[in-house]
Amino acid sequence: MTVQRRLLVLSTLATALALPATGVLAQGQPIRLVVPYGAGGPIDVTARLLAERVKDSLGTVIIDNKPGGGGNIGANLVAKAPPDGMTIGIAAVATNAINPWLFSKMPFDAAKDFAPITQMLRVPNVLVMNAETAKRLNINTVKDLIAYVKANPAKLNYGSGGNGSAGHLAGEMFKRDAGIFAVHIPYNGGNPAQLALLSGQVDFNFDNLATAAPNIRAGKLKALAVTTLTRSPALPDVPPVADTLKGFSIDTWWGLVAPAGTPKDVLAKLSRAFVEALNAPETKTRFAALMAEPVPSTPEQFGVFMKSELAKYEKIVKASGARVD
Repeated sequence: MTVQRRLLVLSTLATALALPATGVLAQGQPIRLVVPYGAGGPIDVTARLLAERVKDSLGTVIIDNKPGGGGNIGANLVAKAPPDGMTIGIAAVATNAINPWLFSKMPFDAAKDFAPITQMLRVPNVLVMNAETAKRLNINTVKDLIAYVKANPAKLNYGSGGNGSAGHLAGEMFKRDAGIFAVHIPYNGGNPAQLALLSGQVDFNFDNLATAAPNIRAGKLKALAVTTLTRSPALPDVPPVADTLKGFSIDTWWGLVAPAGTPKDVLAKLSRAFVEALNAPETKTRFAALMAEPVPSTPEQFGVFMKSELAKYEKIVKASGARVD
């Protein structure tokens, strides 16, 4: 081989090695994890915990908070990012199941623009009543509540953090499945809705378990049921709504996704690392304090789950009449 030929081969090899290989995460570069909500909330906190735990297997993972638009702004950044595994993001029940039916225009296609990595967590919602109201009306179970509302139509009301919020849609699903009517009163956020319940302005709410738990323990709120299919470890004595209304299931969940078109080997590597982190005993302990249950899954399992949630919420949102334009 001539000197010129040898130099050409070496130059070509050096160029090839300098380029990132298809389907392989770039070595030494940090991964960007987009959280479509503000810093300090449950989704942000859990994302940061996992980012810390995958450092040994994936390297540095930088959290990038991009709140706004009900989560749509951050989710759109992930959808439009290069499909190389270097930008991933949080897919949540709002961004990937509710918003597509709630907003008249969406910047991304929830069904096509994301590649699933793994579900991360779910936080049960809980059906709660003002404790004094429940005692006065002798309502101790879901059956009691349904019976009272049927006997007294439109006499009870329920609050939520706003039209199209998780609490609103859970209430609409409950009314539909139970065959009852109760007036919905929307508030500007979950905290005002809970204050209204505590003060007796509304009679019952579907609240996030992490938010409601302190007042349940203090005896100010009476927990009638959780909204997951099975009991929650955080409230083992409280039955699921599904014990009364078969198949009733609605909770808050989130997981990890990459842009559509991300190579399968990259998705597999990301999934392995994050699933291992979710299964770590220390992680489970930390998440339990947030009332969050780890739900590690394969990319395929998470993909099937998100499709089913998208279809479920289409019916619920349309039945509620809620829109954000």
